[in-house]
Amino acid sequence: MTRLRLLYHYLWSAAAAIYYRHPSRRLFVLGITGTKGKTTTLELASALLEAAGYKTAIASTLRFKIGNETNPNLLKMTMPGRGRLQHFLYEAARARCDYALVEMTSEGAKQLRHRFIELDTLIFTNLSPEHIESHGSYEKYLAAKLEIAHQLERSTKRDKLIIVNADDKEANHFLKAQVPKKLSYRARDGAPWSVGEESIHLTFRGLRMSSPLPGRFNLYNLLAAVTFAESQGVAVETIKQVVESFRGVRGRLERFEARDFNPRHRHFSVIVDYAHTPDSLKQVYEIFAAREKICLIGSTGGGRDKWKRPVMGRLAAEHCRAVILTNEDPYDEDPEAILRDLARGISQTPYQIILDRREAIRWAVNEARDNEVIIITGKGTDPYIMGPKGTKTPWDDATVVREELKNA
Repeated sequence: MTRLRLLYHYLWSAAAAIYYRHPSRRLFVLGITGTKGKTTTLELASALLEAAGYKTAIASTLRFKIGNETNPNLLKMTMPGRGRLQHFLYEAARARCDYALVEMTSEGAKQLRHRFIELDTLIFTNLSPEHIESHGSYEKYLAAKLEIAHQLERSTKRDKLIIVNADDKEANHFLKAQVPKKLSYRARDGAPWSVGEESIHLTFRGLRMSSPLPGRFNLYNLLAAVTFAESQGVAVETIKQVVESFRGVRGRLERFEARDFNPRHRHFSVIVDYAHTPDSLKQVYEIFAAREKICLIGSTGGGRDKWKRPVMGRLAAEHCRAVILTNEDPYDEDPEAILRDLARGISQTPYQIILDRREAIRWAVNEARDNEVIIITGKGTDPYIMGPKGTKTPWDDATVVREELKNA
């Protein structure tokens, strides 16, 4: 990015902070960054704080929430620019929220949208390759994430804290942050623990807890959120209550049972998930390792991260009995060319190209066998299918799944 472009973004961030009178100085601001787990960790942290009596605001991929008012994030970006984040923080301060919880991304940092946000705490969840073509390399992607940690260092707040997933290979980079307090968490901190398709059992501060969230990656999300909650004085008994009642986030391993919609259906499940990197796709498939799977995947965005397409095709072929390649967000790229890139990674496993996403879901619903699971990845709660020249087709995977299960 040219210096002139950087100056442009810097001035936007500075002007917005000045215009709204530096609202982050009047709130406790928690930033969450990492490749995966940000939204679930953030929502659980908010639930823990609210259970302890605090008023929270949320800015995330999923929604914008201030107190009891919430609106879906329809912007197709996690960290909005042009002053929107400072306006959100201003409204949160005006509503007298105690905490503002903000997802912070490498793309946002690249455009300096994190600047002039006075952080109190930053959680780092994990890092795996993503946005490589946008950043230029994995190292530059890591550097953009670390720039968010540097913003914590620059913050004028006292008692600044960073919380780091110490099991991640990049943990030490974040633990080097020059802040007064550092905490880390590992899977062993929940030991003895077990994970399954429908639950996680763990121990925290001597209390046995059962969460309705599935999968090992959700164990890490839980540990991140409860480590933060404990740092804020939330009682372990409250933590247990929230962990056991928190049922997850829409579009993240969102589950539907076919017979709930039509008693004549075969007994199969449908999972809608946001997984859009090879690592996250593999982890979702492994949760359901004991069951046969029909897997529906797309490009997760035309014009970007082309390297991962055959890798994701190969993963689907390795884990699923049948694969459906379908349209996702082609933008200005030829959608059929995108799917041919995905298909290059598939050998032996039968696959189909069904460009129309609804038709693809309908095919899977009609073909599913007893005890199978259909896994639909890539969009989660994304509200549109993005086409050429900025066109937007309203879309919601979960809504279409419900409709097709009812009509099958």
